[in-house]
Amino acid sequence: MRNWAGNVTFEPARLLEPESVAELQAAVARSGRLRAIGTGHSFSALAATSGDLVSLARLPRTVEVDPSGTRVTVAAATTYAALSTRLEGEGRALANLGSLPHVSVAGACATGTHGSGDRLGGLATAVLGLELVRADGELVRVGAVGPGAPTGGTGGPGDHDELELAASVVSLGALGIVTSVTLAVEPSFAVRQAVYERVPLESALGRLDELLASEYSVSIFTTWKEEVVDQVWCKHRVRPGEAWSPEPTLLGGRLATRPHHPVPGMDPATCTDQLAEPGPWNERLPHFRVEHTPSSGDELQSEYLVDRSDAPDALAAVAGSAGALAPVVQISEIRSVAADGLWLSPAYGRDSVAIHFTWVPDVRAVARAVALVEDLLAPFRARPHWGKVFAVPAPVLSDRYERLADFSRLADRIDPGHKLRNDFLDSVLTV
Repeated sequence: MRNWAGNVTFEPARLLEPESVAELQAAVARSGRLRAIGTGHSFSALAATSGDLVSLARLPRTVEVDPSGTRVTVAAATTYAALSTRLEGEGRALANLGSLPHVSVAGACATGTHGSGDRLGGLATAVLGLELVRADGELVRVGAVGPGAPTGGTGGPGDHDELELAASVVSLGALGIVTSVTLAVEPSFAVRQAVYERVPLESALGRLDELLASEYSVSIFTTWKEEVVDQVWCKHRVRPGEAWSPEPTLLGGRLATRPHHPVPGMDPATCTDQLAEPGPWNERLPHFRVEHTPSSGDELQSEYLVDRSDAPDALAAVAGSAGALAPVVQISEIRSVAADGLWLSPAYGRDSVAIHFTWVPDVRAVARAVALVEDLLAPFRARPHWGKVFAVPAPVLSDRYERLADFSRLADRIDPGHKLRNDFLDSVLTV
């Protein structure tokens, strides 16, 4: 088995592909050690195992929109592409989406994946409840699960209200195999997307708060090869009846008159419509189109989140080593993420700026670059994204993720035999 990028390979003892929740429960109960895998878009060894590997791809892909229109319950393996298309068809929307809609709902939430927006939390902040299978095969519910369910649990058999939702959403798969997720939704809305080219780096860093707050969602792209930000993608949420058009310039950058791909030289046909053309939320908030795979996987990725107040200095530190990083970087993306209360979220307790690196597919060169970036960002207590390449050791992770020790104790109580672990989690979940 291998992940999407091919940098993680492993040989599970068995591949389990249950076709019902009951079959999944029985398989988990019988297994010695197992992990679940989603779409394979993690670049870390989060899903790798020599035990059993569970795929939920054959479970029914249910999407149930509550009659109130305020929540949707979706099968865990459903992708955001499929979910958002269904929601838009019913006039509903999620507040935010990640750059890539091809990932599964459960996998993205479990790893702390996010989009961008000053007032928008990571994708997991939309979760109202979960249904999951514990290591002993028991099916439990946490939070508000299913259409019309009240907050705090469904009140039905198997509810485990003592397990806080805040600990369960970004859980790295350590608390159970998630079978369904209930998410908050809202009425559909339109978005216009505009791209600006060549914003001076000095302006971007000096007025970073202003830049990130300039639209509903903002992504800043740079190759670190020049003293400029190559592109700024601005996603404007359109108010009903609003006649909006983008300004011709932004902090010294100019409005693009042709579509762009974030990575220079790549075909923009895979990207969502730009040039300020209005479209539904699900066709603008992601960077990449549902019908296109954005790349072949010939890349590695790392990402680190720092406190919003530290972001200008953290980015200046990275820029100071641009000469060493640029040869290994395909593109870097800088985004804002609102603070949340989810224990293992990279944005836990602090408004954050995410500094993302899409690297060339050279494992050794990337390892050296990652070591440099982690050294540069250490003074800012940068938290690595769980699903990306990083080398931050467990003791340091415990310092930066303040609730990691609490989570480790909770995981020990729920899964004392560590059935749901692998080498990655064995190294991370230490008390």
